[in-house]
Amino acid sequence: MSEHGREELLVGVGAGAAGFKRDLAGHERGGGPGMATQDMVLNIGPQHPATHGVLRLLLTLDGERIVECEPIVGYMHRGAEKLFEVRDYRQIIVLANRHDWLSAFSNELGIAMAVERMLGMTVPDRAVWLRTLLAELNRVLSHLMFLGGALPGFPAFAEREAVQTVMEEASGGRLHYMFNRVGGLAQDVPDGWTGRARTAIDGVRRRLAELDGLLRGEHLERTEGVGVLDRAAVLSYGVSGPVARASGVDLDLRRDDPYLAYAELGFGSRALPVVLGEHGDTADRYACLLRQVHVSLDVVDACLDGLPGGPVNVRLPKTVRAPEGSTYAWTENPLGVQGYYLVSRGATTPYRLAMRTASFGNASVLPALLPGVHLRDVATVAGSLFPV
Repeated sequence: MSEHGREELLVGVGAGAAGFKRDLAGHERGGGPGMATQDMVLNIGPQHPATHGVLRLLLTLDGERIVECEPIVGYMHRGAEKLFEVRDYRQIIVLANRHDWLSAFSNELGIAMAVERMLGMTVPDRAVWLRTLLAELNRVLSHLMFLGGALPGFPAFAEREAVQTVMEEASGGRLHYMFNRVGGLAQDVPDGWTGRARTAIDGVRRRLAELDGLLRGEHLERTEGVGVLDRAAVLSYGVSGPVARASGVDLDLRRDDPYLAYAELGFGSRALPVVLGEHGDTADRYACLLRQVHVSLDVVDACLDGLPGGPVNVRLPKTVRAPEGSTYAWTENPLGVQGYYLVSRGATTPYRLAMRTASFGNASVLPALLPGVHLRDVATVAGSLFPV
């Protein structure tokens, strides 16, 4: 109660939030003798629905430090898993690539692989190698978006555009490629495409050294020790991909459960290593992402060098029926493990098709990651999970 008889609520901000009480994590809480403060709840988001990932964070603050975080997702949920059940095996691919707008080719790939496994189908070698090449180009596109977006002026977007043009020339699609088919690819790449692909990745390589310098000067130094994600939290929340590997969790399906041409390429060897971090902080996550681009470019080079000839698809009957049964296919998508659980009852449509998206698992760790972080660092820390 104030001296004028009005009821007042004291919310600690900045130095005024410092007190003598500490929370369970050991951080100072507002308060102390004569300063009874109350936590404040702050909404961040949701962003405009036209963005490629609508996330809302409900933050409980003690001054400028986060006490609790509740991520709220689902603003763009379209019931895709139920839509899968009323579309045949050729049509469902178009529903898959929209779950990560930056990884559309990889999303399509997992669906096609699940159906092919149910059918016991062998995909032609040329299609296997082209799929590997295009999946890695897709990985480069995804990583460059987050790396460039973290720095002023969006550096490396010109090089990213060159890779995007190569993907568009091969598939005919700029964002949602729809290039995978059950049994391979829609068609072969055009004449001269491999040379243009080499030119595009050479441009990215030349830019990476400058991007590395910008990251270290503008970003990595001020994010060291910020937003530390430990190994236990990674395993508990099902975090995967570059975010998990930045915390030292040595898991990469391209090496540990090889698919496509990764085993033949020797992925995980000294030539094509799995990139790991040491500290699990925000700086490590961005540094690992940059190093991953180097490895992906090396994979693309190896695919171009070893690309076999021959057909790129299997001729399918007018009606595709998967035999009764179930299977689980997973891929190492740009943002982590993407899983597809397919159940068939012998019909032309899936009985059930459930997707495990990489971003859902990664964003789920925010309640364990953000407490103790200052409000000014929220965007940087949350952004280092690369959610879509």
